Amino acid sequence: MTVTVSTLRKLKDEHRKFATITAYDASFARIFDEAGISAILIGDSLGMTIKGESSTLGVTIDEMAYHTRCVSRGVKNALILADMPFMTYASTRDACENAHRLMAAGANVVKLEGGSFLSETISTLVRNGIPVCGHLGLTPQSVNVFGGFKIQGRDEESRRKIIEECLAVEAAGASMLVIEGVPKDTGKAVTEALQIPVIGIGAGNDTDGQILVMHDALGLTMGHTPKFARNFLAETGDITLAIRKYISEVEQGIYPDDAHSYLK
Repeated sequence: MTVTVSTLRKLKDEHRKFATITAYDASFARIFDEAGISAILIGDSLGMTIKGESSTLGVTIDEMAYHTRCVSRGVKNALILADMPFMTYASTRDACENAHRLMAAGANVVKLEGGSFLSETISTLVRNGIPVCGHLGLTPQSVNVFGGFKIQGRDEESRRKIIEECLAVEAAGASMLVIEGVPKDTGKAVTEALQIPVIGIGAGNDTDGQILVMHDALGLTMGHTPKFARNFLAETGDITLAIRKYISEVEQGIYPDDAHSYLK
C-alpha cells in the first residue's frame, strides 16, 4: 500500500503508531521499504553519516537532490521526505525554488526546521502543492544558536514555547511535524496538542511516530551515540529483521522505552 500524508493522518486519528527511518541510497531504501517502513527521510544528517562532517550545516541542495533521487528509485510504497538544507529557505523564493528541486527529485514532502517565523514560507509552499513537515525541539541546523546539541523543553516555560511554535507550524499548513531531543512529557504534550501526526526522535514513546537515523538503528553510529539510539541489527543479525523489529516495537509502543528516552 502506498503511504501518503493522508495515511499518516489516518493512523494518528486511529491512535496507531508508525515507524520511519532515514536512508540515503536506493539499496537501503529498498530494504526498508520492503520491510514495511511507513516513511523514509533523506536527512541532512548525511552531512555526518555520509560526509563525515561534525554537523548538518555543510550539506548542499545539490547533495540533497542527488540522494533524494537515489532513494526514490528504491521505494515503491513508503512516503518520501527530504530535508531542506541549512539556509536554503531563508526567503520564500529560495524555499520554493529549492523545494521544487527536491520534489522533482522524488520527494513527497519537504522538511523545514523552525517555528512561527516560517509560517509564511510554509503557507506559500503548501499553496503551491508542496507538502511540508515541520521540525522543532532540538533543531540541528541551529546548533550554533543552542551552543551544541542540547535537549530542549526541560522546563515549563520552554515546553510551553515549543508547543506554541508547533501549533504555529500546524496552523501555517504543515502536514506533519518532527519533534527532536525533548523530554518524554514534552513529546507527549506536543502530540496531544496537534492534530497533525507528530514524529519523535529522542522524544519518548507517546508521539504518533518515531524516526531513527539508519546508522543509529544498525549500530553504525560514529562518535557520540545518542541516548535514544538502539542497535536493532545486533539483536537480530539481519538488516531486514532488524527493521521489522524496529517497526513492530514502535507500533506496539515498546520502543523507545525509558532507557532510550529523556525523562527530564
